[in-house]
Amino acid sequence: MTQHLEGDWLELATASGSTIRVLKAAHPRARRLRLTVTPKGARVSYPHGTHPAQVSAFLRHHADWLERKLDELHLIVKPLPPLRVGTPTEFPLRGETVQLDWTEGPYPRVDAGEGTLTLVIPRPHTRALPVARGLLASYFESQIRRDVSRWLAGYVPQLGLAPTALRVRPMKSLWGSLDTRDRINLDLALALAPPNALKYVLAHELCHLKVRSHAPRFWQQVEGLFPEWREQRDWLRLNGAWLKTELDRLIADVAD
Repeated sequence: MTQHLEGDWLELATASGSTIRVLKAAHPRARRLRLTVTPKGARVSYPHGTHPAQVSAFLRHHADWLERKLDELHLIVKPLPPLRVGTPTEFPLRGETVQLDWTEGPYPRVDAGEGTLTLVIPRPHTRALPVARGLLASYFESQIRRDVSRWLAGYVPQLGLAPTALRVRPMKSLWGSLDTRDRINLDLALALAPPNALKYVLAHELCHLKVRSHAPRFWQQVEGLFPEWREQRDWLRLNGAWLKTELDRLIADVAD
């Protein structure tokens, strides 16, 4: 089992190819390391000042138990079938399962139908896979931008502030961010999530225009803009690793 620290998460890659994500957090009243597993995922808490190597060793020691408990709750991200040209597959889009089909045509494009997405790939097929990945990435981005532009029309007047730009790209661990120039970054994987999950991340980043920290008044801003934020935050915590794994298998190697 290999591991690497990233942000507030510890990722464990098992020998079977599964991925375990553990939320790590220092707790002011913690007297020892503690590992918990709930339907929301795994969490390791530890006293302030604990060395990262101690946290890693603690998780390694409990790796078998952790994997078994997460597997019981179906929270381990299983290896997904690779994207293959001409082979139909299913994946989540806007929170619904869709069928991905393939056909030939004079120029590359995506045809969206009821519960289906068809990749039209011209001959020759020598570069069909990278073309397909590029088509999917562009389509996912267009879905996010369409939703965001509609929601911004309502949110900006409420806030009295607007982002200077929007960038949509794959993000390794985050769902969104706001940079020092007031540009919002959103994770491309949010195209696979239910629209309300994307809406929560957008509202979250917009509220950082007012409050740059996660102080109580920040969450008051979020509450005012998007009252259902807790439910959507919890949904992303529960399903986030799976979404990011799905995106990776669909558009892997597509340049940012």
